[in-house]
Amino acid sequence: MSIEHIVRAVAGSMVLVSLALAHAVSPWFLALAAFVGANLLQSAFTGFCPLALLLRRAGLADWRPEKALPP
Repeated sequence: MSIEHIVRAVAGSMVLVSLALAHAVSPWFLALAAFVGANLLQSAFTGFCPLALLLRRAGLADWRPEKALPP
């Protein structure tokens, strides 16, 4: 799985968890969904994503299908 896919999966999960907590606990949890959305929007324009940076520092490499094929 590529770093881009992991970032999308984490962002989507955070939004869903935020919505569930806002419904069950407090509407203030919608701030988490807003933060995730704002971060996705700024990363679309700047190319900077804190989670992707952390994943690269943790040793995950960007996986691409063409790298998996033999030469």
